[in-house]
Amino acid sequence: MMTRFTDGRVPDPGIRRLFAPANRWQRWLDVEAALALSESDLGVIPPGAGAVIAEAATFDRIDLDKVARGILATSHPVMALVRELSQEAGREYGGWVHWGATSQNITQTGDVLVIRDAHVLLLGVLSDVLRAAGELAERGAEMVAAGRTHGQHAVPITFGFKVAAWIDELCRSADRLRQTEPRLFTAMLGGAVGNFASLGDVGPAVQAQLAARLDLLPMTVPMRATADAFAEYVCVLGVLAGTIGRIARDVFAMMSTELAEAAEPTPTATVGSSTMPHKKNPQLTDDCIAISAQVRALVPLALEAMLQDHEVSGAYTEMMDDALERGCVLSGDLLTRMRMILAGLELDRRRMRHNLELTNGLISSEAVMLALGAVIGRQQAHEVVRQAARQVHPGLSFADTLRRDRRVTDHLTDDELDALLDPLGHIGRSAEIAREAAERAGTVATQIDRRIRDLPTPPIFPAETERGL
Repeated sequence: MMTRFTDGRVPDPGIRRLFAPANRWQRWLDVEAALALSESDLGVIPPGAGAVIAEAATFDRIDLDKVARGILATSHPVMALVRELSQEAGREYGGWVHWGATSQNITQTGDVLVIRDAHVLLLGVLSDVLRAAGELAERGAEMVAAGRTHGQHAVPITFGFKVAAWIDELCRSADRLRQTEPRLFTAMLGGAVGNFASLGDVGPAVQAQLAARLDLLPMTVPMRATADAFAEYVCVLGVLAGTIGRIARDVFAMMSTELAEAAEPTPTATVGSSTMPHKKNPQLTDDCIAISAQVRALVPLALEAMLQDHEVSGAYTEMMDDALERGCVLSGDLLTRMRMILAGLELDRRRMRHNLELTNGLISSEAVMLALGAVIGRQQAHEVVRQAARQVHPGLSFADTLRRDRRVTDHLTDDELDALLDPLGHIGRSAEIAREAAERAGTVATQIDRRIRDLPTPPIFPAETERGL
């Protein structure tokens, strides 16, 4: 995963640490604790075993170094942890640890808890991004700028309208992320192949109670090869990354010397080049473009990881684990940078207005065509205006070529032409759309904040738990 020179001033969203070995092991222990308590309640294991095992299932009581050595020795992700937990639980109840479970039941359910914690952090940063975008849309609602299609001037817009489109996509990604939750946040306890052979008829009840203790839903069919919900989440992260990448590319283009309409926030001490002292490079947008590509590249990997053989295949499980971890971590890095860009974006209204004039008035051709078309017909007006446009050059403006053509002046007065050639008169509902989007951004951000309050709070890592993170 990339580490850029901007990392020193980019806040850490905290997602990397969630996937660190010690935290993942603790989440696996949380599942073992919930399993033991559920089985005690249901009479699968002795009544006193659950509480003893649950009390022991914390890495404050587990020798993490010994677990790490055990994993290396056994080449197995769980057995060393189970042995240490069994030893800590004591002779009377240690033998009931991990009863009826297979390793993936524990690792997958524990990793779902990690993903949920990452999901909460991602939603929090996305909420901030939406609020920053809303403020930006409001600030630029009436800043007239050139709309561009195929890299060329199209018709005038406002900068806020451009931001409104960003907000629209971000809101849909917020919806997609929340819609994945009931399919993604599930507990799996079906045993070796998912048919409850090790627990029998009580198996579904154990899985249901285990899920409830962890604030998860039970899997309908706890088949270990089932991975569509994980693939869906990576795909949703890929779509979100596509939106962030598109925003970054827009900002990158607007920061170019030739456009200079906007600029990402740059601390005064930032150095753009070791040899060109004047440079103010788009570091944050560079990062976003690169990270966005990396997240999107994980989508094919996640889809490939769905192609499990029979009831499970370790290779595909590892592929999915990798796609999920990198997708969550990189998405946190991406959103954090975009939050900084949008919150501190500098806008140059005068430069936007200057760029509107680069084509000597041609950006208003549609306005003229429509006004003329109302008199002589749309298709004829299109040809008349097109011919006038082709005559424009640096020494001859669009207004001049129109005023030379009787097919125009017979129907439009000088005052009417002046009004039509003013870009401000042909921005449609740009300002209104920008303000509506700003309001919607605030509404969706508030909805996200409420949802975050309903989800379990991710763990906080105090200094004493830094080891192994």
